[in-house]
Amino acid sequence: MGTLALGDKGDDKVVDIDTIYRIYSMTKPVTGMAAMILIGEGKMQLDQPIADFLPEFKEMTVLVDPAKSLDAVPAKNAITVRHLLTHTAGLGYTIITKGPLLQAYLENGLAPGAVTKMDIPGVPKPAPTPDFKTFSERLAKLPLIAEPGTKWSYSLGLDLLGRVIEVVSGMEFGAFLQSRIFDPLKMNSTYFQVPKSEIHRFTTNYGILFGTSIPIDPAGDSVYLDKPIFPSGGGGLASTARDYDRFLHMLMNFGELDGQRIMAPVTAKLGMSNLLPAGVDVSGTWVDKAGYGAGGRSGLGQQAGSFGWGGAAGTNAFVHTRLKLRATGMTQYMPSDLLPFQRQFPEWVMADIMAQIGA
Repeated sequence: MGTLALGDKGDDKVVDIDTIYRIYSMTKPVTGMAAMILIGEGKMQLDQPIADFLPEFKEMTVLVDPAKSLDAVPAKNAITVRHLLTHTAGLGYTIITKGPLLQAYLENGLAPGAVTKMDIPGVPKPAPTPDFKTFSERLAKLPLIAEPGTKWSYSLGLDLLGRVIEVVSGMEFGAFLQSRIFDPLKMNSTYFQVPKSEIHRFTTNYGILFGTSIPIDPAGDSVYLDKPIFPSGGGGLASTARDYDRFLHMLMNFGELDGQRIMAPVTAKLGMSNLLPAGVDVSGTWVDKAGYGAGGRSGLGQQAGSFGWGGAAGTNAFVHTRLKLRATGMTQYMPSDLLPFQRQFPEWVMADIMAQIGA
C-alpha cells in the first residue's frame, strides 16, 4: 500500500492519510462496485436493459450530426447496465460534450456535482440540478451521442447508474453505499456532504490560471458543506487516503476485508475485468489500448490485474491484484492535466516498485 498527499498551498495545515479530499471521478469505481454487488446477488444483470428499471429509457434516439443539431433517429440498441458501467451508453457529459447537446444538458441542469460557488470566466453555468427522478427523466428525453454499445464516451453513465441502484435496491443511493460499502469497510470519512465538524481536516481546492493557483473552493466555504440535490455516483464523494485504501484493499482481496465480505470473489474479479462491449470504438480516448471495468480502467497485457481511476482535482488511485499492490495519490488542483501528477502517478509507483524488487 502506498499513499501520497499534497497540502494546501501557502497553508501550514498538516496533511496525512486522514485529510479529506474531493475525489470527484474516483467515485465512479465505488458506484461501479455497488452495482456489481446487486449483479452478484442476482437483482439485476450485466446486460439487462435499464428500461426494466427506468421506463423513460425505453425508446431512445441517436443524434444524426452531434456538431450541428439535435436531429435524431431511433436507437437500434437498448441501453444496458454494462453500458452505464463502461461509458458506452451514448450519453454525454458537460465536461466533454460539445454543440447543441451540451447546451441542452446545461439548460436541463444535467451537471450534478458543483465544483465552486464562484463564477469562472469562460465556464458556462448550468441550470440548477433537479431531483434524482427528474434528472433521469430529463436525460432520457435527450438524444444520445452514439448508438449504445458502439463508442466510449465519458459520460453521466455512473450518475444514472446511481438512480438504477436505488430503484433496484429499494434504498436511497447514498444509503446503499453507506450500508453496503462504507460502514462494513469502516470508511468513516467518506462523504457526499462533509460535516462542518470535519472542516479542520478538509482541503481547499485550487484552480490554475496562467500558471497561478487560486482557491476556487475554500474548505470553510466549500460546496461540499452543502447537502447535494442527490448523491452524484459519477463524481460527488470526498474521502481520505485511508478510506480509499480500504476500498482498494477490499478489491485486492477480491471482495473482503477484515472479515467483512462485500461481494463474492467472482463478482469482484468481474468488476475489475474488461467489461467493454465487443467491437466498441475507444480510439483517441482515455482507455485507448486499455480496458474498462465497473467504473474504472482495467489493465490489459502486462498491466493485467490493475484497476482504478482518477478525479478532476488531480487525484489517482489503483489496485493491482496480480502484484498485490494498491496506491492512492491525493492532491487538489484543477484542471488536472495542467500538472503531471495525476497522469504520471501510476508510472512513478510502478517504477518505484520495480526498482525495489530489482526488476
